[in-house]
Amino acid sequence: MAWIEMVDENDADGELKELYGRLTAPWGGVDNILKIHSLNPSSLQGHYDFYRILMKGSKDLPRAKREMIAVTVSRLNHCVY
Repeated sequence: MAWIEMVDENDADGELKELYGRLTAPWGGVDNILKIHSLNPSSLQGHYDFYRILMKGSKDLPRAKREMIAVTVSRLNHCVY
C-alpha cells in the first residue's frame, strides 16, 4: 500500500492527463517516481524538468557516466527503484 496518494493514469484529467500522456514510459505506463507528484501537476512537471536537465543536459559528462552515478547513489541510499 502506498503512503502517498497517487492518481492512476485512467483517473487523470486536465493538466495531469496531458502530462501523463507526455511522460508515458516505453513499457506503457507512468513510473511511480513521477506519479507521486500526481496531486500537484506543477510539481510533476518540475520533477521531470529537473531529471531531464540532470540526465540529458550538458554534454560535459556523457550520459553513460550520469547513469552510473545515478545507480551508485541509489545503491548507497539502499534504493531498489
